[in-house]
Amino acid sequence: MTTYANKKAVITGGTMGMGLAIAKRLVEGGAEVLLTGRNEKNLRDARDELGPGARIVRSDTASLEDIAALGTTVEETLGHVDYLFVNAGIAELAPVAEVTEESYDRMFAVNTKGAFFTVQRMLPLLREGGAITFTTSVADSGGFAGMSVYSGTKSALWSFAQVLAAELVGAGIRVNAVSPGFIDTPTMGVAGMSAEEQAYFRGVGDTVTPMRRHGSPDEVARAALYLAAEATFTTGLKLPVDGGLGQRLTPAV
Repeated sequence: MTTYANKKAVITGGTMGMGLAIAKRLVEGGAEVLLTGRNEKNLRDARDELGPGARIVRSDTASLEDIAALGTTVEETLGHVDYLFVNAGIAELAPVAEVTEESYDRMFAVNTKGAFFTVQRMLPLLREGGAITFTTSVADSGGFAGMSVYSGTKSALWSFAQVLAAELVGAGIRVNAVSPGFIDTPTMGVAGMSAEEQAYFRGVGDTVTPMRRHGSPDEVARAALYLAAEATFTTGLKLPVDGGLGQRLTPAV
């Protein structure tokens, strides 16, 4: 396939789940891809799965020093960027009364601060006709118990996306977002859960999602790539990939 031939893409948080699914489709389509991650095992596994078609860089989205170094690496290896996927993120769930300062700071450092400064560093490398695609969440609006801080980080991210869409439209750069619901990733989207907790969380997701199932990472990847590569007259849009959850559908029983 040559769907993405001559295109260059950067994916933060690309070594597993939704980011890896985006990388696989891009590599299969002939793009040059550079992706980031922190976990050494995930970095190795991504190298094995993607092969020589992808450059895989250890980079911590919460570190401004790593973001600066990533920008230098992208300049030296890719030269410019057509598609930037801001996908790195973490979720730690707790009732408001149990949220710690450490957890609060960790989520905002990765999901919000890291995302913002990654885009800032990559802006000079994005060429006209390029696209930025953020991964937000169905939890970026409405009220989901136990997700106060996570929801706040993703709400801020969606606000960034809208402002960036306005600021960059004159430069010919589009900015959009995908908003996943319950997606079948290795961690189920939440850090530190046991196997039993994951099973419970999966059951909750299947129950509350109108389509009565989880989405796949590839379903999110196809939506993200549509926004980046095909929706060329679209900017400032958030595309739900959530089985109808964010639309508050009430299916017949």
